[in-house]
Amino acid sequence: MSGSAGSDTSHIHVVVLAAGASTRFGSAKQLIRVNGRPLMLSVVSRAVELAGHSVTVVLGANAPELAPLLRHSPASIAINREWTEGIASSIREGLTHTPATADGVLIALADQAAVTTEDLRRLAGAWRRNPASIATAQYAGAVGVPAIFPRWCFRDLNELRGDRGAQVLLHRHVDRLIRLPMPSAELDIDRPEDLLALEQNTDLKRRGDTVNS
Repeated sequence: MSGSAGSDTSHIHVVVLAAGASTRFGSAKQLIRVNGRPLMLSVVSRAVELAGHSVTVVLGANAPELAPLLRHSPASIAINREWTEGIASSIREGLTHTPATADGVLIALADQAAVTTEDLRRLAGAWRRNPASIATAQYAGAVGVPAIFPRWCFRDLNELRGDRGAQVLLHRHVDRLIRLPMPSAELDIDRPEDLLALEQNTDLKRRGDTVNS
């Protein structure tokens, strides 16, 4: 684990879901380059900055093309051979690779390209202040991933089936949520036109950084 993760008493394991076939995008969106880097590699790098070696990337469709991207990453690869079932199968696969020492699992999507390392650190900080709760991103008037689920949620996560993701648990345990505003999580890359929104988002951020510097 990295120093930032190891200095905290609660161990968070990150599971990055990247097993989908990108049917709406038309090609493997995990491979598209954003700021010169493949999308999936950028997302995984942010997870590694948070949790060091305690990161599992779940691949499924296009795994032979995607796995080489992570050759030099501290993250581990898990192959979901049941990816056609839907996102629940990837969550279950990720959990099987979550170490027994983990107090919580952070579930992230490989296509949430605008979520920053700082967003993940804020989420981890919010959860560590109340580790019996679920810490979830709040955006677009709802809650969703990235989200951190404590160990008491693992059984429920393992019982998910089909294309129903972790949001099922967020609705089931609404009284145990810590909501963290995270507008960046609203943007995911599902279609080619989403790339334009990402580029505009990046340009706005750069201008803001220039003004504030």
